[in-house]
Amino acid sequence: MKPLERLGEARTPNGTTIALFRHDGAYLIKADGVELMSTRRHLSEDRLAQVACAPIHDRPNARVLIGGLGLGFTLRSALHELRTDAQVVVAELLADVIAWNANPEYALSADAMRDSRVSIVHDDVTNVLRENKDGFDAIMLDTDNGPDGMLMSENASLYSLRGIATTVAALRDGGAIAYWSVGDDPKFLDALQRSQLRIETLRVRAHDTAGPMHTLYVATRR
Repeated sequence: MKPLERLGEARTPNGTTIALFRHDGAYLIKADGVELMSTRRHLSEDRLAQVACAPIHDRPNARVLIGGLGLGFTLRSALHELRTDAQVVVAELLADVIAWNANPEYALSADAMRDSRVSIVHDDVTNVLRENKDGFDAIMLDTDNGPDGMLMSENASLYSLRGIATTVAALRDGGAIAYWSVGDDPKFLDALQRSQLRIETLRVRAHDTAGPMHTLYVATRR
């Protein structure tokens, strides 16, 4: 049995340990020992970008925001969906996660990060949202295991009523906000509906043939 190789470790401002591992050619990130994501199971992360970017597929100079770089699957999916004149801003809280993805020795996101459409911002996505009112044609948020499965307390404000309002304020007319969640979250769904948003709930497998079901909430203005 091949060993689990620990490649790097970082701590969030509130003390959560984030670690990158490699196992039999696959990569995974854990938070305090709990798996957040893996290169073996990423269909729902791909779909997050597809559902958010599909309405603006042909929009000239589209500008989109991805909250959370992860292992880069949502970024690569968004690049596939958008025109060559689009701009994709990725906000990532941890410098180590950015460095892991940029490392050409790992089979992660170095090529995607070099795409001329991509801007990587080392910052809390909430700060980026606040600084970009009416700034984005689509917003994709995958900063944790979702509001109910949250492992990093830094992300809590993003899923509050105030955080939802901040996100909506950064969205341009006709755009969509897509939230990734490890599973259904009735309390968060209620918060989205109380924010006067139209919600579509999608359930997508982690892998195209197997694995757990994850939930995507796609929010648009009424």
